[in-house]
Amino acid sequence: MGIFTSCCRPSATDLLTPDAETRRRQQMEAAEKRRAEEASRGVKNPEKVRRMQLRAEEMEKREQELRKEGGANLKWTAD
Repeated sequence: MGIFTSCCRPSATDLLTPDAETRRRQQMEAAEKRRAEEASRGVKNPEKVRRMQLRAEEMEKREQELRKEGGANLKWTAD
């Protein structure tokens, strides 16, 4: 019975692990893939989200520039 199962298993040469550089590259690719999937999870339109983020960053930059220049020069008046 042991002879039958030994012929069905792959040989030791088929189970060689890749070298360290290949493993490192494969792990980096897998990590990048997981990061991309995590970033797009639950998002129907990732391009729209990216545009919204860019718009928010641009608004934040404008607000910082206004603060540096002394504000928007709005005055509060009570009638």
